[in-house]
Amino acid sequence: MKAEKVYLVGFMAAGKTTVAKALARRLGWEAVDIDEAIEHRERSTVADIFARKGESYFRAVEREVLTEQISRPHLVVATGGGTFADPQNRAAINRDGASVWLDVPLQRLIDRIPADGRRPLAADRAAFERLYHLRRAAYEQAHIRLDAGRASVDALVEQLVDWLGA
Repeated sequence: MKAEKVYLVGFMAAGKTTVAKALARRLGWEAVDIDEAIEHRERSTVADIFARKGESYFRAVEREVLTEQISRPHLVVATGGGTFADPQNRAAINRDGASVWLDVPLQRLIDRIPADGRRPLAADRAAFERLYHLRRAAYEQAHIRLDAGRASVDALVEQLVDWLGA
């Protein structure tokens, strides 16, 4: 698939930011992390935004930051775990570039997420598992699914470079 932009989607701790940086380096493109851009704009962490202003405020800012990426070519965008779950965001992403689902098994994600409060939606294990299963239906609408549970970052980048024909 030829694309001038790649959006990495998937659950929190799937490795989207790490893969985005490595793929951008390989392609000579820029990497953008939606959550980092939100934190920069808001001068606050994602956890603090959730705590002080709520998830709906966060999602509104997330949509604005995503929309700002639409006109920019040669980007690898690491979305937030919930970005692609929103139908409006998902449609915009799928129109604008190649969407790539980094699929990681639930237990591996649980092992990766520290219990330090940085991931506000991971605090309640039962709710975390429900959210994981709920969001999978959205992630399945990405252009391509990569099994990112065991693959190295380099292997994922190679798969994407081949798929993009870059």
